[in-house]
Amino acid sequence: MKLEGSCHCGAVRFTVESSAPYPYLRCYCTICRKTAGGGGYAINLGADQASLEVEGEDNLSVYRVASAEHQDGLREGRRHFCKHCGSALWVHDPRWPELVHPFASAIDTALPAPPETAHMMLASKADWVIAEDGPDHRHFDEYPEESLADWHRRQGR
Repeated sequence: MKLEGSCHCGAVRFTVESSAPYPYLRCYCTICRKTAGGGGYAINLGADQASLEVEGEDNLSVYRVASAEHQDGLREGRRHFCKHCGSALWVHDPRWPELVHPFASAIDTALPAPPETAHMMLASKADWVIAEDGPDHRHFDEYPEESLADWHRRQGR
């Protein structure tokens, strides 16, 4: 599915092909929550890095989280955002060069409703956030063992 996205001020627009457009995985880690999660979480989609086309690339900035566990003191993941309005746009990690993870909040294309929702990194959740519960909601303190690709295969998508 072709996804079209943009920042709030319109300085950055992008398109990307996604075989995983369901906004089902809510991440409550402190990074997602503080950089993109107005509801206390961020929703990352899966897409093909090679298909990413960007207009207004000079308006992008990249945030790499500092970490003592990495040689250069920075984590691998690069969180791209508009340097004018601050809109979170996508995450790319060079350890998986074929993937890019646009934030569902930046997507302008109508997205399909997910058949279920996974809530991950709940051990990092802010106290004020209430993770939805119900028969179509799964909860994980850390990362689920099932990958995004495996979830889509299980769903027959």
